[in-house]
Amino acid sequence: MKDEALLRYSRQIMLPDMDVSGQQKLVDACILIVGVGGLGCPAAMYLAAAGVGRLILADDDKVELTNLQRQIAHSHGQLGESKVNSAAETLRGLNPDVSLELLDQRLMGESLEQAVAEADLIVDACDNFTTRFAINRACIKFAKPLVSGAAIRMEGQVAVFDSRQDESPCYQCLYQEGDDADTSCSTNGVMAPLVGIIGSVQAMEAIKLITGIGTSLAGRLLLLDAKSMQWREMKLPRDPNCPACADRSALSSL
Repeated sequence: MKDEALLRYSRQIMLPDMDVSGQQKLVDACILIVGVGGLGCPAAMYLAAAGVGRLILADDDKVELTNLQRQIAHSHGQLGESKVNSAAETLRGLNPDVSLELLDQRLMGESLEQAVAEADLIVDACDNFTTRFAINRACIKFAKPLVSGAAIRMEGQVAVFDSRQDESPCYQCLYQEGDDADTSCSTNGVMAPLVGIIGSVQAMEAIKLITGIGTSLAGRLLLLDAKSMQWREMKLPRDPNCPACADRSALSSL
């Protein structure tokens, strides 16, 4: 690692749990972030600033005026621009050493599987169940850890689904496929700082998983009620009858 990088990341490197070896793991890592909106913006910014070597950003939306209340990687001057290009400009300003791959598309099917296979870890920052279930299946198939976040109104949640661990649940152990509830901010509203809090926790969990620091949220669901600023934690067991992960060995061999 070059002297400039050692200086840039010095406040992390001085942490005994991190050291130079942990920082090098971040530099060598590739993380896929699906969705560059309210959650994906802070997650991407902190991961880029922390020194993740390669980020794959996927989103098919363009920057709109209503996004600017909470999607902090975008600015007024980028209205109408694709979100991945807008976010990339911000991330390069934070850390020019980060390699960025921009996917201006909604990841599904083969393109989703290819992106998941390339990454070491996936951050789910999207806003619809269809994509979330597809990401979950791909992460199980390729045995990739998944950091999932959601925020709506003044409530948020974060969980880690790590199919490398036999006892870790998957996203579908928590939610049943076919749930068509409208969880969009455009319908329900959301408080601006809430997505920053949840996205930042997602970034923290991603860093922990890449570096092996501490204990991840695998097997736990962290819930935030921002009105009272109270966190709750629920144990999340694996469902032995889950249609997505009940037979991981068969799925991963496909």
